[in-house]
Amino acid sequence: MSARGWALFGVMCVTWGIPYLLIRVAVRDLSPATLVFARTGGATLVLLPIAAARRELLPLLHRLAPLALFALVEIAGPWVALSSAERRISSSFSALLIAAVPLVGALIARTTGARERLGLTSLSGLLLGLGGVAALVGFDLAGTSGVALAEVALVVVGYALGPAILARRLADMPALGVISASLALTAVVYAPIAAFSLPAAMPPANVLAAVAVLIVICTALAFLLFFALIAEVGPVRATVITYVNPAVAAALGVGLLGERFTPGMGAGFVLILVGSLLATRAPAPTGRRPRPLAPRRGTPAGS
Repeated sequence: MSARGWALFGVMCVTWGIPYLLIRVAVRDLSPATLVFARTGGATLVLLPIAAARRELLPLLHRLAPLALFALVEIAGPWVALSSAERRISSSFSALLIAAVPLVGALIARTTGARERLGLTSLSGLLLGLGGVAALVGFDLAGTSGVALAEVALVVVGYALGPAILARRLADMPALGVISASLALTAVVYAPIAAFSLPAAMPPANVLAAVAVLIVICTALAFLLFFALIAEVGPVRATVITYVNPAVAAALGVGLLGERFTPGMGAGFVLILVGSLLATRAPAPTGRRPRPLAPRRGTPAGS
């Protein structure tokens, strides 16, 4: 990988690792719906004009149904669920649980489409990863909210389904157009909800700063950088940031917010990472020519 590729990779690991901390700060004074509206609405104002100038929006008019579905499972649903969950659990704990996204993605890939048979390596990876999730939850069960766990589970499933929809229904569409339009659709949906859940008083400066960074750095700039990373290193290597983001988020949560980090959390995260790597390995060649898959031109789990 080139020096530029490594630089983009490092920046992306941070820009999609810090949202968990910023969400935790913001939801102390803002409702989840208000935060999602502010984040998507602000990012739309930045990205939509760029997509329009590149003429990346008009082709989407013929794909409104899959576009709306992608926006629902990748942005609208997961972002509000994650914001709600972080009112009850720490940012580091939620980030480590979301590290299970590649596991669910591997399971979806193996049970849909070509319905490839699960090999021993993939199956072992899935079981190992599930053991990691169990370790994460089990070692910290006393301080865990069942509602928050269900919300994070929805986030994981949504983040895993999003790329699958993108690859099957939107792979030939302009990537920036898909993302900016998805953000715009989400902002429109949450606008009336946020209007009835505005805070009674102006939020403190740290909350406003957290929202501003989420909009500008972690959403608008992050997607532009991610597309640059894909162009530099390819979509497969680019998605490796999925394995690094949770570690960055956990380190920031413990270091800046004083969140607790238990041995079970560390062990569970390692098991999830190893399991994900095994579960997402390409199957060994069987002599049959595999059916070509559409390139993944979308997003990994961007919080």
